[in-house]
Amino acid sequence: MQNALAVITVVVVGVMVGVEFAVAVFVNPILDRLPDDSCIAARSDGARVLGRVMPFWYIGSMLLGAVWAAVAWGGAGASLVAAATALLAVSVAMSLLLLVPINNRAKTWTSEGRPADWRQQAGRWDRYHYVREGVIVLAFALFAVALGR
Repeated sequence: MQNALAVITVVVVGVMVGVEFAVAVFVNPILDRLPDDSCIAARSDGARVLGRVMPFWYIGSMLLGAVWAAVAWGGAGASLVAAATALLAVSVAMSLLLLVPINNRAKTWTSEGRPADWRQQAGRWDRYHYVREGVIVLAFALFAVALGR
């Protein structure tokens, strides 16, 4: 049971890290090279779609980590799993405090109704996202090392 839980957690978190990495390194830079109207439409749509999915993914990943930590408590790698889960909790807090407020505004942007500083807001979201990505990459690495123990 513990091995299956560990593998599922590593896969779920690993795919999440990959999706968020793709957004940070490929998708948003590509969107930013589009003309303003197309960029706004794409970022707004992305904010709506990913804004519906990612909360479940982040919280689900954190819960999987918490269950794994509880099941493994006292065993080899348990402290790594607990630390990784704590990092996922940090990423959820960062999301709620820093990224979601910008995302909630971005999903309402249109070509006709956009704030004058929309590019600055998008850039701020991207910078917070890079930091959050670093946090979840570290969590994933700790989970992977724990899986090998």
